Amino acid sequence: MRVLVALGGNAMTGPDGSATPQAQRAAIAVASEHLADLVAAGHEVVVTHGNGPQVGNLLVKNELAAHVVPPVPLDWCGAQTQGTIGFTLLDTLEASLAARGAERPVAAIVTRTLVAADDPGFTRPTKPIGRFLPREQAQALIDHGERWEDRGEKGWRRVVASPEPIEVLETPTLLTLLGAGYVVVAAGGGGIPVVRSASGAVHGVEAVIDKDLTAALLARAVGADVLVIATDVPYAVAGWGTPDAHDIGRVTLAEMESYAAAGHFASGSMGPKIDAAMRFVRAGGSRSIVTALDQLATAIDGHIGTVIENPERER
Repeated sequence: MRVLVALGGNAMTGPDGSATPQAQRAAIAVASEHLADLVAAGHEVVVTHGNGPQVGNLLVKNELAAHVVPPVPLDWCGAQTQGTIGFTLLDTLEASLAARGAERPVAAIVTRTLVAADDPGFTRPTKPIGRFLPREQAQALIDHGERWEDRGEKGWRRVVASPEPIEVLETPTLLTLLGAGYVVVAAGGGGIPVVRSASGAVHGVEAVIDKDLTAALLARAVGADVLVIATDVPYAVAGWGTPDAHDIGRVTLAEMESYAAAGHFASGSMGPKIDAAMRFVRAGGSRSIVTALDQLATAIDGHIGTVIENPERER
């Protein structure tokens, strides 16, 4: 099968959240072991990944150095983290594949994601990013054109647009590499956000794209049979924190839509993952799986995970 695996940004940090280079390399090596199992089993694999902790580190560097050098814009932050995580995945995936006798070429693509210049998020940015700062420290970033809001006792926090992804521009390149037998890493962090001008040229913008929504979009664009959203739990849970809490196993799209409508998935955690999984199936994908990173191979075989099926495709 052709499988698109979306790794969370926290899969790139240590178990305690450490984001030192050593902790990140170790975490990415662990992720690569699980990805290599899928490739060794004969699947075509596309990998996307989050970059929240890594971009967070860059934002802190921006803050600390704002009085010395201009802050790096978010599209540049996305490109930098795609490069760093991408090359680390190249190294660790190649090693994991070689250890299994399944040597395959691996490529990482610097990937742009098109968004609409008139997306409402650009006029009413609501996505909070980075850490809270006192007013006087936030002012240096405001002076550089960033938008910060007063969040009361916690301090000031930056807010940016989180526009809807429209198209992953490097999809043709990705398909060419897949056809040549490559395992491909693409669309890290949801892709570098870009808009298209009236002349047809594209340029980066200050925004954050939801990585799971881009993963669902890209999975359809490359004709993936399965979208797997890897997280830190084996199942999505209905009724979390209540006596009625239970794992959600294999369900239809309609059943999962009912769970979502009833408010079972928090917007800051499982909600975006379930939304992306439903979008893929709603757009014609065969099935989506939400499960733990260390259960990837078992989930593809149908033995674990929250599985959303498209009845039309399963016939």
